Amino acid sequence: MGSGPGVSCAVTLNTSLTPEQRARFQDVAQINHLLNTSKTIALVGLSSDRQKASYFVAGYLKDEGYRIVPVNPKADTILGEKVYPDIASIPFPVDLIDIFRPPQDVDEIVNQAIARKQKGLDSPAIWMQLRIINLPAAERALAAGLTVIVDKCVKMEHGR
Repeated sequence: MGSGPGVSCAVTLNTSLTPEQRARFQDVAQINHLLNTSKTIALVGLSSDRQKASYFVAGYLKDEGYRIVPVNPKADTILGEKVYPDIASIPFPVDLIDIFRPPQDVDEIVNQAIARKQKGLDSPAIWMQLRIINLPAAERALAAGLTVIVDKCVKMEHGR
């Protein structure tokens, strides 16, 4: 798995975000800062299916030296790592929550991330993968002091 977009993120980069929303949720300096400072990444919706984009992206991140934390209520281990059923169950700090779930599932994930911050466990950033857009949840996360990236692929951005 080399750098660059790869098969998992090689999609048309059309977006439904306005230019203002892209400036707010896709800031290149903020993306670079997150990728350079994050060490532990929770991947919500990480699949055990090797053909899924989440599996490919997680394997890439692990190969690049990040600690990956699979989050999936239907698995025990993925990529040799213990799986947690949800964000609230992770007993140690995470730097980044990478979301591979449908937009309607993002609200609960953001709620759990905000609760982690309020409990002083960590102050995780939220990253919604390509085509995962839930702007009300993104705004709530921002208001709670979290960094938020929307509609971008972690692997593709890291490869840049």
